[in-house]
Formats: sequence, structure tokens, C-alpha cells
Amino acid sequence: MEVTYYGHSCFLVETGNSKILFDPFITGNSLASHIDINKIEADYILLSHGHADHVGDVEAIAKRTGAMIVGPFETVSWFGQKGLEKNHGMNPGGKARFDFGTVKMVSAIHSSSMPDGSYGGVATGFVIETAEKTFYYSGDTALTTDMRLIKDRYKLDFAFLCIGDTFTMDIEDAVVAAEYTGTSKIIGMHYNTFPVIELDAAYAQQVAQKAGKELVLFEIGQTIKL
Repeated sequence: MEVTYYGHSCFLVETGNSKILFDPFITGNSLASHIDINKIEADYILLSHGHADHVGDVEAIAKRTGAMIVGPFETVSWFGQKGLEKNHGMNPGGKARFDFGTVKMVSAIHSSSMPDGSYGGVATGFVIETAEKTFYYSGDTALTTDMRLIKDRYKLDFAFLCIGDTFTMDIEDAVVAAEYTGTSKIIGMHYNTFPVIELDAAYAQQVAQKAGKELVLFEIGQTIKL
């Protein structure tokens, strides 16, 4: 399994013959100005919620690649109204099977609205099971004890966890979330994009190490094999 980071909360996971893109917000992110979205291929685009900093490049990438959009019902329906009818709406608790494996939609504590201000449904996260790895993508969320249910049901290889604070968990909460979900490997996301979520990377690594967790912080554009 290969994972590429495109900034903020956007990752491309390549597993088997499938390319899964999470929360594409690239052209609006000055830190990712060197990324050409026209070179990004995707078979699926998974959306955790409707905020502009998570869906900014969905329309452009989905139209070019023909990717299926998967996410909260109201979020994908908004894109359906834009002519992107290849979509699969879900709600927390639901599970769907695709070519690469299964997607379980889990709860997140966060707001959600679409770029035009319309209702975006509830914010969510995902547990993804593939033939290679099982992982959790938290989306934007606060720390919640509901995360313990993930550990009861799944054996995670790693977790994408928000760590930027202000709008989401900080690193202290993220290491607790890793403990709740039963993983020792945290891939950090939702940090540095805006001044209010700038990360002290050295401090974050200290917190993770003290908690016995591995914190992986990608460079934008970097690909890592997991």
C-alpha cells in the first residue's frame, strides 16, 4: 500500500488496483502550490464532510477521472446536483463494499456545510478494510469515546488523525484517539495550512513518543509505502 500526501487532510491511498483520494483540497492551499491536480488519478474520492477545505477540488478531479464520490448523503448529493452522479451517499453506522474492500462510516464531532453555505449533513470518519491494510481516517473531529468502538471491531494498522487543534483534536488528544482505536501509528493531518493550526512538529513528536506512538508527518507530495 502506498500513501501520498497532498496537503491539509488530502491523501491518496493506492491499494491493489484502486486509487482512493481523501478530502481533496489542493489548489486552494498555498502550501500545495507545487501539486498539479491534473496529474492526480483517482478511482474513488472519499469525503468526510462538506467544508471547502475538504472538497475544494472534488469537482475538477471527479469530472476528469470519473471517480466515484463517497461520503455523507447530503455532501455527495450536493455534487450530484452539479452533474456528478457517480456517487454513493452514506450515514454513520453504514458500510459499503467497493473494489478495494469495505468502507464503514463512523461518527465525528464537527460541523459541516457546503462551500455555498448549504447543509452538508453530518461530519464523519471512515474505517477502511482492504486486502493489504485496515486503517481509520478520522476526518475533522474532537476526541470522543466512541472511538473505542473501533478497537472493539477492527485491528488497525494505522490511523490518519487530525492534530492541528482549534477546529479539531490537537496532538495530545490524537495520541488518546490512537489508544482508543488500538493503533500505534498516527499519520498526522489538518495542520499548518492556516496560521491558526500551525504545528510545533518537534513538540508533537515528543508527545507521541512519550505516549508510545509513532507520529508520521509527510512532506506535501511525498509518497510512503506502508
